[in-house]
Amino acid sequence: MGNSDVYIGQMIRLLKTFCLALVFATPALADGEPAGDFDYYVMSLSWTPSWCELEGDERNSPQCDADKGFGFTLHGLWPQYESGWPSYCRTVERDPSRGQTNAMADIMGTSGLAWYQWKKHGRCAGLSSSKYYEAAREAYTSVTRPDVFRNLPREMHLPPSVIEAAFMEVNEGIEAEGLTVTCKGGMIQEVRICLTKDLDPRVCGTDTLRDCRYPADMAPMR
Repeated sequence: MGNSDVYIGQMIRLLKTFCLALVFATPALADGEPAGDFDYYVMSLSWTPSWCELEGDERNSPQCDADKGFGFTLHGLWPQYESGWPSYCRTVERDPSRGQTNAMADIMGTSGLAWYQWKKHGRCAGLSSSKYYEAAREAYTSVTRPDVFRNLPREMHLPPSVIEAAFMEVNEGIEAEGLTVTCKGGMIQEVRICLTKDLDPRVCGTDTLRDCRYPADMAPMR
C-alpha cells in the first residue's frame, strides 16, 4: 500500500468520526416519526403586531385587520423531544374538516394556520384532530397573557427578560427555565412555554431555551 492509499484511508476515518460527532451534537429533527412518540409540548404564542409587520400585512392576512385586536395568538402546540422534535408524523387519524380549522381562527388568527399546525405538529401528538385542537385551546386558555401588553404604543423597546417576568408574575408554576422569548427581524416574535403532556408547566429542554439577544438585551414590540 502506497503513502497515498494510507493518507486516503486516514482521511476517510477522520471524516467518519466527524460525521458521528455531528450526529450526536445536533438535536434530532425527525420527519415521519410514529404519532404519539414525544416527551413534552412547547406552546408557541405569536406576538401578532410583529408578525403582521414582517409577513402578515404583505399577505393581507385577516389576522392583521385593525379591528381584530389580536395580541398574543396561538402559533401552535408542538410535540417535543428532550432534544429535538418530530414533525409530519405518520398517523391513522383523519385530517380536520374545514369547520374544525375555521373554529380555531379565534385564537390562532386564521384557519390556514390551524391546518398547517395540524399537518406539521398535530399529527405527532397521537390524538385525533378534534382532541388535538381541544388540547391546543386548553393550553392557550390555561396561560394568562399579561394585561400590560394589551395597549402598548405602536413601538416600545422592552428587554425579553421583562416579557418573561410579566408572564411568570401572572402564571403560577411557570419558571424562568420553562419559557423563552424569541425574536425575528429585530422584533419580539414569540413567547414559547413548555408544558407536560397533561399541559402543566415544566422546564424546557436546552435546545428550546433560545432567548433572543439584541444590543443591551432590548428588542421592540410593534
